[in-house]
Amino acid sequence: MTTAQTHQSLIETCIQNCLECLRECENCADACLSSDMVQMMSECIKRCRDCADICSLCARFMARNSDLHAQVCQVCAEACDRCAAECEQHDHEHCQRCAQVCHRCAESCRQMATAMA
Repeated sequence: MTTAQTHQSLIETCIQNCLECLRECENCADACLSSDMVQMMSECIKRCRDCADICSLCARFMARNSDLHAQVCQVCAEACDRCAAECEQHDHEHCQRCAQVCHRCAESCRQMATAMA
């Protein structure tokens, strides 16, 4: 596999991880909004929404091969870490699943940012 193919494979994996994270964060935020404890889950909802938005942006920047996608990946990794840390504090299945996916996305985005440095 050439360096260009390896780089493209890394981008494709990271885009997939960002899109999966976007979906899980939206699902988690929606489930939290529907819960009886919505006030208690407000920080989780905020973190999930921030993470979903940056994951969407990150995937789009990588898809268009933007010169800024390494920087966006770095911010995305941070948002994913923060979301995962919040979700891990809750026992809800949707929060635990979201945290797992956020960890995977954060790692993928860090690899992508490092590869572009």
